[in-house]
Amino acid sequence: MASLLPQHEGWLPSWLLLVSAISIGNSIQAYLTTKNTREVYLRSGTQITAFSSRLFGTWTLLSAAIRLYAAYNISNPQVYEIAIIAYGVAWIHFMSEWLIFGTAAWGRGLAGPVLISTGSLVWMFSQWGFYVQ
Repeated sequence: MASLLPQHEGWLPSWLLLVSAISIGNSIQAYLTTKNTREVYLRSGTQITAFSSRLFGTWTLLSAAIRLYAAYNISNPQVYEIAIIAYGVAWIHFMSEWLIFGTAAWGRGLAGPVLISTGSLVWMFSQWGFYVQ
């Protein structure tokens, strides 16, 4: 089982793997129900349809694939940069939906994605020199 885990030292590859696995689960959930998507976009008047939930699930699955690839190729500078960009896009999306467009409200559904994207961005920027030579 240990041979399936990323083999690079440090905790960031394992973190990327964990977030990828959670994101895959979230994607599956978004395809099956709108419940969790509604938790992120809590504001009254925000329309969450089955289609928008599946679209969100597809976007989350794409992000999961990028993070998964980065977990196993963490020393590749281009892969590392794309993972940073994916977290950056997620951060911009969630923050803009909350603070600019008003379609998301701070709560359990929004806190997770914001904290994970913020923490991951800070961690990845701070560890660039350790993983990418």
